[in-house]
Amino acid sequence: MHRLRLLLELKHRGTLGAVAKALNYSASTISQQLSQLEAEVGVELLEPVGRRVRLTSQADTLVAHAEIMLRQMEAAETAVAQSLAEITGTVRIATFQTALTLVSRALVRIEEAHPRLRVEVLQEEPQRALPRLLAHDLDLVVVEEFPHHPLPRRSDIHYQELLRDRLRIALPAGTPSASDVWQCLAGRTWAVEPLGTASRDWMRMICREAGHEPDIRFTTTDLLMQRQLVADGHAVAILPDLLGPADDPGLTLVDIPGGPCYRDVHTATRQDRAAHPAITAVRSALTDACARQAAPSASGGCGPFGSGTLSGP
Repeated sequence: MHRLRLLLELKHRGTLGAVAKALNYSASTISQQLSQLEAEVGVELLEPVGRRVRLTSQADTLVAHAEIMLRQMEAAETAVAQSLAEITGTVRIATFQTALTLVSRALVRIEEAHPRLRVEVLQEEPQRALPRLLAHDLDLVVVEEFPHHPLPRRSDIHYQELLRDRLRIALPAGTPSASDVWQCLAGRTWAVEPLGTASRDWMRMICREAGHEPDIRFTTTDLLMQRQLVADGHAVAILPDLLGPADDPGLTLVDIPGGPCYRDVHTATRQDRAAHPAITAVRSALTDACARQAAPSASGGCGPFGSGTLSGP
């Protein structure tokens, strides 16, 4: 079944290199697995086209059946699990850095309520974790969604909201106040996440909406490093409340003009696995962990990007 999943990935992604990158394998490993699948099926599944390969007509037929088989297998596993009095098995979770605290809190409840349920946790950004979810390498992914940057809503992924996490501009402590936040940011360098991330695209969008082109000097996915760069006076950044307390003495935290603004945090699983007792147990524990977070106003959001007053957190 694992090799059938790799064939499905190749069908969707087009190249062995793309499959290897998405699933964090080497291209040679993918090639070896598919060669073994050819031997098991007894027909050629791939044919060379220049430096690439493409699926044969027999492979396309196999893919169509594999999709049905994989869905049926997950439905069978869910039905068996629902018939048991105790929740067991393994749930493999991927989460981004600032949600690790929520996951850790959830593990406490899971260990108490479901001692035979094993949870494995991997720190990985959503853009890499979601393809691995679809390839059945993961069972649950904690994802983030920034304003004006919605996640693609695939029919084979089931999303469930966890919380709304407030986003603020972080400046070094003792930053002189100004009547306009953007005036205060003028001439400062930024610490941001890498190219292609939703957080960076959103940051650049709101800056440009305000007529401010950000001077990006520091790039890292590590928000703890971003916070340290701000505290040491090297940069400014947009940081989420999940990262730590809003009264951090090393920072001055202010709302984004036109805000307050939030990112939405969700869990994602395969649609056919959403009703599995192990998945519902982990999601319930995560929801309880989120209940300890301050709930933002239901009317909160990101409004037009105008001027704002620099004030305390």
